[in-house]
Amino acid sequence: MHVNRAEAVALVGASGSGKSTLLGLLAGLDRCDTGSISLLQTTLQDLSEDQSAQLRLGRVGFVFQSFQLIDGMTALENVALPLRLAGIHDADEKAAKSLSDVGLGDRITHRPLQLSGGEQQRVAIARAFAGSPEMLFADEPTGNLDPATGLQIADLLFRLRDEHQTALLMVTHDMQLAKRCDRIYQMHDGQLQELAE
Repeated sequence: MHVNRAEAVALVGASGSGKSTLLGLLAGLDRCDTGSISLLQTTLQDLSEDQSAQLRLGRVGFVFQSFQLIDGMTALENVALPLRLAGIHDADEKAAKSLSDVGLGDRITHRPLQLSGGEQQRVAIARAFAGSPEMLFADEPTGNLDPATGLQIADLLFRLRDEHQTALLMVTHDMQLAKRCDRIYQMHDGQLQELAE
């Protein structure tokens, strides 16, 4: 499997087929026992956990089904945190712009529990794109949302992917969402197969 710059690739398959596990391996969040994985032209097996984290910092974004926001922080603070960790000096300004880009410019002081599910996912997307990542991993980004909100989130994800020219690898059960991607891979019994158009 490979994902090219600015390309969107979907990973589909039944529950329990290993899609999220594969996503974690490809992102360097988990270690593989065999095989070889390269992320941003770097072989992950050659790196320690700290080196993998350093490689991802500022270059890789994540959007999860469960949002993964910090409840005690405002939307602005949630988006600015990874920018600060990456040493970006104008983190708050970049975070505010990113929140404005996803339509939440007026909600920057709200904490996650004060936001709807769709708004929380917008914060997560703002956080993922705030540093203009080269690669974005999305694990069921619309899975916890109603269909109408899910469609809005999908539109936002693809618009920002185009604007930032970010490579996107997305795990999804939604074949309509998968078909919006450039290519689709299916996971079945631990095997990966590219589906013909």
